[in-house]
Amino acid sequence: MKSIFLLLLSTSLLCTACASTSIGKNEEMKNTYNSELANKLGADDYGMRSYIFVTLLTGPKDKIITDKEQRAELFKGHFSNMESMAEKGQLVLAGPFIEDQNKRGLFILNVATVEEAKVLIQNDPTIAEGIFNVELTKYYGSAALMQVNELHKSIQKTSIN
Repeated sequence: MKSIFLLLLSTSLLCTACASTSIGKNEEMKNTYNSELANKLGADDYGMRSYIFVTLLTGPKDKIITDKEQRAELFKGHFSNMESMAEKGQLVLAGPFIEDQNKRGLFILNVATVEEAKVLIQNDPTIAEGIFNVELTKYYGSAALMQVNELHKSIQKTSIN
């Protein structure tokens, strides 16, 4: 009985400590909130915003287009399209998946609708030629993602292109 009482007492103390830490964190966040930055990034009250998440999947022509020069040209266009979208603030994040052979990579696009995303990615020759298929999904994530490209420039030693 004594051990149950001690367990309940320690649990109660732990919960009280967690609650006071949580309150402290909320006060700290109020002191660091930057409304100007939040507005610039399109953040809601939670610091979040909507994006379109694009999953690049292995397409029907991935194994059919085997000419190395043709593939190199298509992927050159793929990277060029990504660079163009990033410069315009439309591409928030992109990268390959490493281990899944069907899921090849992702884009997170700064557009409001799936239809707008379809227009942007139609310029990608790897998608247009069937090396990749795509799945498009509305995504709700941190508005801070909007700063990834600018931050990346300061840590990128070698360009992909």
